[in-house]
Parts: sequence; structure tokens; C-alpha cells
Amino acid sequence: MNPVYDRTREDVSNIVHLEHVNVTQPDQRLATSFYVAGLGFTRDPFIMVGLDNMWINIGRSQMHLPTNQPQRIRGAIGLVVPDLAELRRRLERIAPDLGGTQFGFAVRGAFVDVTCPWGNRFRCHAPAPEFGETELAMAYVEFDVPPGTADGISRFYAGILGATSEIVSRDGAPAASVCAGRDQRIYFRETSQPIPPYDGHHIQIYIADFSGPYRRLLEYGLITRETDAHEWRFQDIADPRTKRLLFTVEHEVRSLKHPLYGRPLVNRNPAQTNRAYVRGQDAFRGTY
Repeated sequence: MNPVYDRTREDVSNIVHLEHVNVTQPDQRLATSFYVAGLGFTRDPFIMVGLDNMWINIGRSQMHLPTNQPQRIRGAIGLVVPDLAELRRRLERIAPDLGGTQFGFAVRGAFVDVTCPWGNRFRCHAPAPEFGETELAMAYVEFDVPPGTADGISRFYAGILGATSEIVSRDGAPAASVCAGRDQRIYFRETSQPIPPYDGHHIQIYIADFSGPYRRLLEYGLITRETDAHEWRFQDIADPRTKRLLFTVEHEVRSLKHPLYGRPLVNRNPAQTNRAYVRGQDAFRGTY
């Protein structure tokens, strides 16, 4: 008997990859302690190696951390890490170095909530089927948005960007769930809590149909930067039906012809130490 496959599981959105989140922060030393020694990720050894910026590799995605006044995502960044127990031990080790900052973490059963020294929130998950086969990844970014905006945001991503989008429940609240690549999502979760003003942070995505969304955003007057042949940007998310502004966050949008698309990223094995060194185990050997 021939197997029956659910072919929709292999469908992809026009957004093919959520590549990085960019937040400025004022201290590269503290950032290194948090992202490298604590979370266990890898500083990119090839690009942005000075003191004015740092790129942190997380599987196939990155955090970009230019030096400036701190910016904060209005929501949380979802990460997949190979071992939550090892993560907790690393965070305990760096805690004294981050005293007096907003750093903290809490084990919440199936995941660990972690706050960076400047207040950005990360939800760290163990590998699970809901995140695909990956063991190291930026699985999602979840933004807090005002009540009554999720439907319009979902329509924006579907109608303007050509992305697969639906309404789901996140922690009991409606949310727009946007497919942002292989086993990656962007969530816009409604909340009645106050939402801080936008401070300039951004996300970067790669899209397959590069010109169609550009033309539609141009018609709405929403293009904010013409970077080069491979990239443009926009900030405002508006309901296509009413043109009402719903949320603001800069999107750095790149084509699949961008020179950095598909660039292999170096990921280390955070369990490797000089005192318990195992030859041949420097690189991360899991799936990402």
C-alpha cells in the first residue's frame, strides 16, 4: 500500500527565512557574557568583530547587537536550545557578572524564561516536534500588539507580503501567526497591557517574491528605505481593508539574490571546555 502524505506540511510562505533580530545595546562585554557564556551561542568570527557591533549565531539565524542606547523588543524571542539543564547551569554561572542589570531567568516547566541585561525577553525551549527537527534555532518572535489588531495584521501579511498567516490562540489571547520560514513564526499577540513606544529595533526577513510586496507597499506609501538592489525596508503594518495603522516595527526585507542569503553560520558546542576537552567536538553537532 502506498503511503499517504500530507503535502501541505511542505508548503512554505513567501517569507522563507527569519534571519535576524537587531537591538542596540550599550556594553559589548556584558552582551558577550549573556549571549555567548550564558545562552551558549557563538559570536560570528568573520563579520562585525570589533567593539561597535556583534553578530551572534543561533543555528541559521542571528542576533545583531550594535553598540548604542538599549532597545527592547515589545514581546519575546523564542529560541530552541539543545539542553535546558545545561542552559540553566550556564545562566547560574554568569549571574554574578550581570548583577545590577535587568538579567534574570526562571524555569517554567517545558521552557526557561530569560531576560537580558537590558530587558529583552527570551523564551528558551527544548527541541520539540512543534519546532521541526532543529535543536538550535530562533524559532519565533512574538510581539505584543493592541486588542483588536490581530485580524488586520494577519490580513496585512497575507495580502501585502504574500505570507501564510492565520489567527491562533497564544496563552489565551488571539494572535496573528505568520509563517516566516522553515519552522519559524512571527506572532502578534493581543494584550491589554500598555505597549511601550517603538524604539527602532528591527527584524530581517528573506522573501521569494521580492517585487510584488514592494509594489503593494509602495502603493500604500509604506516603503521607508531603498537600501540597494537586494534590500528595502518598511515599518508600519496597516490593515489592507481600512489602511488603519496597527503596529510599527521595522522590517529589513532582502531578496534571495542577496549576497548573504544562505550564508553558512559557525555554531560551537558550548559544552566544550579546556579542562574537559574532547577532540573533534568543538563544533555544534546537532541539527539546525
